Amino acid sequence: MREIFAGMPWWVKWVAVPFIALVVFGGLITSVVGFVIGLLFKLLVFAALVGGLIYVVRKFMTSSTSSKGDW
Repeated sequence: MREIFAGMPWWVKWVAVPFIALVVFGGLITSVVGFVIGLLFKLLVFAALVGGLIYVVRKFMTSSTSSKGDW
């Protein structure tokens, strides 16, 4: 691979080749990044919902046990 780029100017390696790669694989890169961000967002929502559920259940359990002791 180095032999191919040995006689080329610097801008071919650092500008033209990455630009061509983005044009060719841009849709794939975008879909992969979108999938990863969507997955992370869903994991965050899941953790928040589970945490909220645990908080509500603990609040309910402590309030129901203290009201039983009042009788």
